[in-house]
Amino acid sequence: MTARENILLIRLRSIGDVLFTLPAVHVVRENFPDAKLHFLVSQEHAPLVRGFAEIDAVIPVDRKIYRSGKISTACASTLRLLRALRQPGFSRTIDFQGYGETALLSWWTGAPERWGTVYQSPRSWAYTHGVPRVETQHPAEASLGLLRDCGLRIGPIRNEYILPEDALEEARRFFAAHRLDTGRPTLFLQPFTSKTKNNWPLKNFLALAGHWQALGVHVVFGGGPADRAALESVRAAGFPVSAGVPLLVTGGLMKLSTLVVGGDTGLPHLAVALGRRVVMLMRSDRKDDKCGPTFPFLHPDWTVAASPGQPISSVEINTVIKATTHALRLKPEGAAESFCTA
Repeated sequence: MTARENILLIRLRSIGDVLFTLPAVHVVRENFPDAKLHFLVSQEHAPLVRGFAEIDAVIPVDRKIYRSGKISTACASTLRLLRALRQPGFSRTIDFQGYGETALLSWWTGAPERWGTVYQSPRSWAYTHGVPRVETQHPAEASLGLLRDCGLRIGPIRNEYILPEDALEEARRFFAAHRLDTGRPTLFLQPFTSKTKNNWPLKNFLALAGHWQALGVHVVFGGGPADRAALESVRAAGFPVSAGVPLLVTGGLMKLSTLVVGGDTGLPHLAVALGRRVVMLMRSDRKDDKCGPTFPFLHPDWTVAASPGQPISSVEINTVIKATTHALRLKPEGAAESFCTA
């Protein structure tokens, strides 16, 4: 009788990049239906993996502890992690990140098969099969390419995130508390990204929100805990603000919404995996970024980009109104039957 495969998948961060492994996770499960799949991820992003239906176990890494200055605590945490990576007896590791630390951790497992994305050739020693990173590829395509080059069969591409019911229920309570009717079209706006240069001006988001509110569309502004102060002007304008709610609850809010509009950041990519329609505002030139193009996976047409060489702030409000009007006319699965249009 063949022993059950014990496979470790690795992607430590960030929200968008972890989500970009989801189509590859589906492929791993399809090729190894009986395997036990583990996912090594940064502790702050571990809740995100709850929506990866094929994952059986999560190994969280507290990377913040190495910046705390507490040497003894960091050493103890490292020893626990190293034991956790050796004890299961992994038969295979798949490193979707390919950084120095992930290459080393993959090697440390002692798995006889170690596959990895290679950003820099000296790291290839850690893998039994390393595949060079193609920087012009979408990160999700790069992860799929790694599996393809390692011999796995790639069938129809799936990008399906299963939101836990408790998160969706909490999102419903948010809607009820703010008198938002799930039977009416709702616009979820995510104005901030992790990089200021990727942000469309907040005043433009407010103008967009006002346009659609006047036409009877509900509007919700999202964000992280650090965005609360910056969104006070939005709250003062009378729009519901969900900044600071747990990540998966934000996922629930987007799931209940008709359309998600935001910059190139993790939450719109989560919305895509949840089956929501997205309009993503992007820079046209990303040569200073290490990863490939990060348009909504499988939907490059769901973007509004600045002209070459121009900042994202140059995108005009009317251009975004036109894009959102078009998107609201297209009924996503599970959304309201009728939509307001400009």
